[in-house]
Amino acid sequence: MTDWLSALEVCSKRIRKEVLPLFGKADAATGFGKGAGGDVMKKIDLTAEKAMIDTLRNLGASCTLISEESGVKEIGSQPSDSYLTTDPIDGTTNAVRGIPFFVTSIAVSKAPYLRDVEVALVSDLIHDITYTAKRGHGAFKNGKRIQASTASSLKEAVVGINLSAVKKKNFLAPLVAMLKETRHLRHLGANALELCYVADGTSDAFIEPRGKLRVTDIAAAYLIVREAGSIMLGLEGEELDAPLTPTQTVSFISAANTLMYETIKKLLLSC
Repeated sequence: MTDWLSALEVCSKRIRKEVLPLFGKADAATGFGKGAGGDVMKKIDLTAEKAMIDTLRNLGASCTLISEESGVKEIGSQPSDSYLTTDPIDGTTNAVRGIPFFVTSIAVSKAPYLRDVEVALVSDLIHDITYTAKRGHGAFKNGKRIQASTASSLKEAVVGINLSAVKKKNFLAPLVAMLKETRHLRHLGANALELCYVADGTSDAFIEPRGKLRVTDIAAAYLIVREAGSIMLGLEGEELDAPLTPTQTVSFISAANTLMYETIKKLLLSC
């Protein structure tokens, strides 16, 4: 059987080696048509995905790959044993523009649903910081256990909110509400890493109100957040679950603790 956590760590190291020479370079943005998730595949994305697939094959791993780039692909002799859900580069725009905030995100599950993720890795490729989690064993940052903050007031909280590519006016209401109540609002452009910041207490919440964020972006961070003791639920308090497919999207609130979650939920539902 594959030691998945070790395998993912080997994958992230190989991806980092192959991707960093492309960081901020013009040819990193070269397009190769639309990927399975609907976005244009760029050279940096495909380089990261190829590095991961080559590493998995070299390790003799078997899985069904669910990727934002190439879609669903079988690897190894027993691909139905495990599902590997990935966004090889989360924060592609940052990476090609030379903004040092992007990650590789990889999650492993026994079934193709978010609730079934058992092993997760999110690796900050620029700063060589890796977040990992195994179900029931906690979450870690470069091998050291992490936990969420104890913040309870929005007045001093650091809150991320994803409002990228918003075209409908009704999506602006949550932004206005959060601006009124929160002094420190952020959106940094790599959703998986922003969620890991909630997990380790760097920030206090992250909100996806649009229903446009693909599950491939957050499958790994979902487990890391939960294993760190943070909250990650739907906008109305429902358990977060979704099929692991390249096009499936979700909405959610991730917060350091229940009080912070309930405060944000009440605010958003009043919009």
